[in-house]
Amino acid sequence: MSETSDWSGRIDAADGERGRRWHQVVRPVATADRPGVVLLGFASDAGVIRNHGRPGAADGPRTLRRALANLAWHGGDDSRLYDAGNVTCEGDQLEDAQATYAERLADLLRAGHFAIGLGGGHEIAWAAYPGVERALTGDPRLERLGIVNFDAHLDLRRPEIPNRGTSGTPFLQIAESRAAAGREFRYLCLGASEAANTPALFERARELGVEVVLDVDAGSDAAQARLQRFIAESSAVYLTFCLDVLPPAVAPGVSAPSGLGVALHRAVALLRETLAHCGHRTPASKLLLADVAEFNPRFDPDGRTARTAARLVYELAAFGR
Repeated sequence: MSETSDWSGRIDAADGERGRRWHQVVRPVATADRPGVVLLGFASDAGVIRNHGRPGAADGPRTLRRALANLAWHGGDDSRLYDAGNVTCEGDQLEDAQATYAERLADLLRAGHFAIGLGGGHEIAWAAYPGVERALTGDPRLERLGIVNFDAHLDLRRPEIPNRGTSGTPFLQIAESRAAAGREFRYLCLGASEAANTPALFERARELGVEVVLDVDAGSDAAQARLQRFIAESSAVYLTFCLDVLPPAVAPGVSAPSGLGVALHRAVALLRETLAHCGHRTPASKLLLADVAEFNPRFDPDGRTARTAARLVYELAAFGR
């Protein structure tokens, strides 16, 4: 579990059990007696730095926990909320950190937990996918795994140095990994900015069969229909939410802010639709895991990005309970 100081906050003693907040119910995952919602941090901005972005995302998991601590707990007596601590990237040792995260994530998924990753740069995606692959070894759901990414960027860049990924390369890395294994690459990017992605990236997306919904179209009926169809045609889903898909007014604390973004209420509505289409959290649910990426506290002086990210994690955890 992360430091105790990360999980402290208001106590409404007069309201008893019904007045509890997250910091009063979260427990170390080592004490879990049954599956639940597990938070796993990825304290890294090495991929952001390699991608020439603004460093600081390594502090994201700790700051996000502090924002989560005071959220009201609506899980009743069934307090299956766990903290698995952080995987920390030391210096530029990104590949080592990604391998460690993948191993820990796979263990959590095998134990039946619903894992929520706390970023960290979006290099978390190339840490999460290998973890899913390990956890689903021999499982037919792996063949039609769908990735739903809320993001202003397609993150399909080619690495500047071979075998050294960045925060801008994870979905190309996943595509290449799946191609090598003879598996279909299923990827839907919601909220992509035409102004933030070059023609080369859009061309690569077309070549890989990526489904793209632009930020200006994210609220349309057509976008909702594409999301529903994509999930229906997937046997399992990995959901990742890059905070730079949101307007800078509500999420300034990111590594690479976009100029427009998808309005927060619209993004939350799409997030809820994604969860609903995946089915309620049961063994039959399609949603395996989720993460929130690119939170950079250095550029969040008034804490608004932290509160926004915390609300997104709240939505995900409500699904996972």
